[in-house]
Amino acid sequence: MFTIGRAYLPCRAGFAGRGMPLARITKATFSVSLDPRRSLGSIPGLCHESSSTSNRMNRIGALLSGDGPLVIPGVYDALSAKLAAEAGFRTVLISGYCLSATRLGEPDFGLLTQTEVLDAAARIVAAVDLPVLVDIDTGYGNAFNVERTVRELVRAGAAGCFLEDQVWPKRCGHMEGKRVVPLDEYLPKLTAARAAGGPDFWITARTDARATDGLDEAIRRARAFVEHGASCVFVEAPESADEMARVRAALPADVPLVANMVEQGKTPLRSGAELARAGYRLVLVPVAPLLAAAHGLRTLFATLARDGETRAVADRLLLFGELNALVGLDEKYRRERDWIA
Repeated sequence: MFTIGRAYLPCRAGFAGRGMPLARITKATFSVSLDPRRSLGSIPGLCHESSSTSNRMNRIGALLSGDGPLVIPGVYDALSAKLAAEAGFRTVLISGYCLSATRLGEPDFGLLTQTEVLDAAARIVAAVDLPVLVDIDTGYGNAFNVERTVRELVRAGAAGCFLEDQVWPKRCGHMEGKRVVPLDEYLPKLTAARAAGGPDFWITARTDARATDGLDEAIRRARAFVEHGASCVFVEAPESADEMARVRAALPADVPLVANMVEQGKTPLRSGAELARAGYRLVLVPVAPLLAAAHGLRTLFATLARDGETRAVADRLLLFGELNALVGLDEKYRRERDWIA
């Protein structure tokens, strides 16, 4: 007899509404006889997330098979992810830059820990029904650390990750002072990530060698990433359209490439349509959402400090009811009524 410590309510209508008050549902209610060889998901009537998780992971490849580029905004918490989903984006990226700024109030200088990133990933994945990609920097150590990080992401339901070849502690790809590890130190991490993630987990292999060793070395590494099974290749911070064209020409045409559009960054900004014509299928816009949010907060706080009220910027605020709708207040009211009935 095993007791399920973290129980899931039955998927079918049961317990509450069938004569058992919710207050009487206890840990003992979920004690069931299990064959140790039998998975939790095989128990009739118990909810599990494996199907939903698999669908999210599979959808990255499917999204890329459509027309046009896949434009992916950066998010940093559950609310920003919900806003992206509301706008119609088909996938989101948990941006390390944005997460460092919002969680720590610090620059993207390798100050985030594995635990903090995994915690953010779990919260964001739970908040939206979208494939969520996660920036895991260098994987927080060697290949064993990468293996654990990817396994935890799979368990949380993330669709994929971005894994880079910088020396740890890393820094934002559009900042100065980057360093990269030898290629033979990075490739075991990529291999570990692939094995831990399985065939559906989307692994984007990123090199920052353009800034440290030149474009030719970045291309050499990108080719090695392809040979070692990366789902996608990301040469960070090329400095012109010509450099981006050289990267595209040097790699197999069927390998998806990432273009990273950072405002005031090292790579010239181009539209999604223009990048698609240049052979780049994934277009990241990782920092703009936070720049917009920070600008809005700065304006609000300055107005409030000056006027002691917010009426001067009322037209720039989301309505209270709109935010309640976004976070699902009506659904909470409905469930509350069902419980009381």
